[in-house]
Amino acid sequence: MKYGNIKFFDIANGEGVRTSVFVSGCTHRCKHCFQRETWSFDYGDRFDAKVMERVVESLGPSYVEGLTVLGGEPMEPRNQQDVLELVEAVRSRYGSTKTIWIYTGDLYEDLTDPESERHTPFTDRILERIDVLVDGPFVEESKNITLRFRGSENQRIIDVPATRAAGSVRLWQDLKVYSTHTMD
Repeated sequence: MKYGNIKFFDIANGEGVRTSVFVSGCTHRCKHCFQRETWSFDYGDRFDAKVMERVVESLGPSYVEGLTVLGGEPMEPRNQQDVLELVEAVRSRYGSTKTIWIYTGDLYEDLTDPESERHTPFTDRILERIDVLVDGPFVEESKNITLRFRGSENQRIIDVPATRAAGSVRLWQDLKVYSTHTMD
């Protein structure tokens, strides 16, 4: 897998201070995508063991909330094995003390459907180890700049452990101050 960028101390792609890895390769090609250069699987640098260790190490400080993986498309079938290795490395080092968010243009239902071309031998293992999945393609006609952690109203912020326990999608709950746009 290649990556286009790594943002250390990112505050835009999930709760709190995070390290965000922008993987390369995306076949969704959403209209007005903000990371078009990452559509190519050849864009950027190789995500090797040295880079992975740097990412995992960056999560060490107590003020870093966790890891976000986005792209490109982390859930592209050909990216999933490397994404799983990264997620497992984070869980191995930090257990559940760090949150892991993944952004995907796929729908949760497609990722969990064994008949879907988006489901691979790695998909369930990734989903078992993450906290939040922001799913759905960016849709220009549903764009809403007031949304937190997503660009269009069709996208869902899914609480993955709650969803897996319930057997149906459960949305992540933001703090009231952010969901109401008030300071009450």
